[in-house]
Amino acid sequence: MEQPIVQLQQVTKRIGKKTIIDNLTLDLPLGEVFGFLGPNGSGKTTTIRMMVGLMAMTAGEIKIGGYSIRTQYQQAIRNVGAIVENPEMYKYLTGYQNLVHFARMIEGVTPERIQEVIALVGLESRIHDKVKTYSLGMRQRLGVAQAILHRPKLLILDEPTNGLDPAGIRELRDYLRQLSKEEGIAVFVSSHLLSEMELMCDRVAIIQNGKLIDVRTIHQGGLDAASDVNMLFEVDKPAEAFEIAAGLGKAAFREGDSLIIEANREFAAEFNARLVAEGIKVYGIRVQTKSLEDQFLEVTGGERIV
Repeated sequence: MEQPIVQLQQVTKRIGKKTIIDNLTLDLPLGEVFGFLGPNGSGKTTTIRMMVGLMAMTAGEIKIGGYSIRTQYQQAIRNVGAIVENPEMYKYLTGYQNLVHFARMIEGVTPERIQEVIALVGLESRIHDKVKTYSLGMRQRLGVAQAILHRPKLLILDEPTNGLDPAGIRELRDYLRQLSKEEGIAVFVSSHLLSEMELMCDRVAIIQNGKLIDVRTIHQGGLDAASDVNMLFEVDKPAEAFEIAAGLGKAAFREGDSLIIEANREFAAEFNARLVAEGIKVYGIRVQTKSLEDQFLEVTGGERIV
C-alpha cells in the first residue's frame, strides 16, 4: 500500500493550560480532495499552521512525504503548496509575469511547466492581462497555479471559497477535483461550506474541541448494484405495498404515503415490477442518503461550524 503523503501522529498543541489540538492522528493519501471540518474554535487553522511549520507542536509528529516537519523542514516543505485565504499577487503585473516572478524563486520550474499550470487552471485567455482586472475567482485560480508550479504532492487551501460567487466556487471546485486526479496530488481543504465540501471532497475529517471525531467518505456517483441502502417508494396504496414487501422477506416501515425498505438496486427493480403487477401505482423511487450536513450535526451534537 502506498505511503500516505501526510501523516499526523498524535499531534498535540497546548497554549498555557488550554489544549487546542488533542492527540490528532490522521493520514492523507495522494489523489484525493480531503476536507477538514469543525465547529468554531475546533482547531482547524491551528492544525494547518502546524502542517506548514508556522506553529510548533507541543507533542507528536507531522510527516509530509516521509519527512518530519520538525526535524527535516526543508525536505518536507518542498512537497507542499499552500494558499491561506486570498492569494496575494502583484496586481500591476500580468498573471503570467506573476508566475514567472514566483518561478524564479524555485529551482527547476521551466517555461513549459508555467504553460502547463496555466492550462490546468483554465487561464490561457486572460494570463497576459493585469491581475487588477481579474475577478476574485480568477485570482484564486492564479493562486492555485502559483502553488502547484513546483509540482507539490500536497496542496493546502484554508477557506479557498471565501468571497467567491457561486460560479467562482463551482469553477474552483472543478479545478481542484481535476488537479487531484490529473496531477495525482493530495488537496487538503479547510472550509465552513458544508454543501461545497460534499461536492468537492472524496473524504472529510470532522474535528471538535481539538479532537478527531470521525472521517467520512463522500460517496460520489450512483447506487452500487450490490449494496443495500434505504430506498423510499412513493405509492398510492402503502398498506398493500407493505404486505408485498413482507411477503418478499423485506422489513419495511411506512412514512406517510411512502414505504422505506433497505434494499439494493436489483431488489428495487423486482419490487417495483411486483407493485405494478398488483395494480399499485408507483409515483417515485429514490435512495435515502444522509447529507454531509446531517452527518456533521449527528457527530458534533449540532454545534455550529466556523
